[in-house]
Amino acid sequence: MTTIADVARRAGVSKVTVSRVINDAGNVHPATRDRVERAIQELHYLPSVAARSLRNKRTNALALIVPDITNPFWTTIARGVEDAAHEWGYSVLLCNTDENPEKQRHYIDVVIRQRVDGVIIAPYSSDADHLKRLRERSIPTVAIDRRIDGWDVDTVTGDSFSGAYALVRHLVDLGHRWIAVISGPQTASSAQDRVLGYLYALEKAGIKPDERLILRGEFRSTDGEALTYELLDQGLQFTAIFAGNNAIAMGVLTALGNRGLHIPKDISLVCFDDIPYLSHILPFLTAAVQPAYEMGLQAAQLLLGRLGGTAQDTPARIVLPTSLVVRYSCGSRGQQFSLPLFEKSSSEDKLPVQTLFPEEQHYAGEPLAGPFPLV
Repeated sequence: MTTIADVARRAGVSKVTVSRVINDAGNVHPATRDRVERAIQELHYLPSVAARSLRNKRTNALALIVPDITNPFWTTIARGVEDAAHEWGYSVLLCNTDENPEKQRHYIDVVIRQRVDGVIIAPYSSDADHLKRLRERSIPTVAIDRRIDGWDVDTVTGDSFSGAYALVRHLVDLGHRWIAVISGPQTASSAQDRVLGYLYALEKAGIKPDERLILRGEFRSTDGEALTYELLDQGLQFTAIFAGNNAIAMGVLTALGNRGLHIPKDISLVCFDDIPYLSHILPFLTAAVQPAYEMGLQAAQLLLGRLGGTAQDTPARIVLPTSLVVRYSCGSRGQQFSLPLFEKSSSEDKLPVQTLFPEEQHYAGEPLAGPFPLV
């Protein structure tokens, strides 16, 4: 393997001079720099990344810690992060937590040992205590899709509250009065916001919420399936289900199918987040769609800006708007249709969701009407 000493001998200079050229230091004569660079090319010399990181205290690596990389939403976010990182000459270490606190702790330890320069994380809980190892080591961190309470860091989220409000309001406008919601865990701020958007839509429509129709689990298809069975087995009256994410929606579809129920004939269904590849072939699910790629891109740009010293002192709070994509699953296009549905242009409407003003989001102060806790 070629060493820095081999390059020095080929160029007729000292190892210190070679090192100065590699690290782009000043005070190197242009002719000498040319000889060293030519020797590096001829010998195919690759500088040691580890050695360089020890010198400049940078590894040029970021960590992305997400709950479920099999979900297209997180895959798309990862692509946005990777594209931005690559543009800046950084690599990305991808970690999958499965919403498991033990796995999150493990991966935080891993990225600390790997000496990554910064972390982008969708924490399983909004409690900052679970991230104290990152905070204690002053590792630059950006929260994505979820907020962190108790640690003031850059944050990029979609507008979960307004998106949920738009979905449920759409169901209400179609005549639904008994709407169930199956959301993610209370520890995740995105799940909280979606339930609160659901409650706000009911309140604005003058509909008293039924706490039995509010179910929380993990953002997984298995939880969506199990909780749908629970709804059905209790014999509760409902005509529509709002699934807290696309994975939960898949579980709802499985459970309803296994019970011989049809969408939208028997039950209407809407969900948060799209399933991009499926929607091109079978444009079926009405969804509130977040700009996942832009979320990843902006999170990485915030982190890289902070690493480069160009970020503002005050952490950024970026909330990206959602879009309401109306398809067949809520019944708005009639009860009868044929499969497959290939005509995308004739099978969906994409509507921008208006972000609710702070005074409308009064759930942040006093709770909405209801005899049950909201968060």
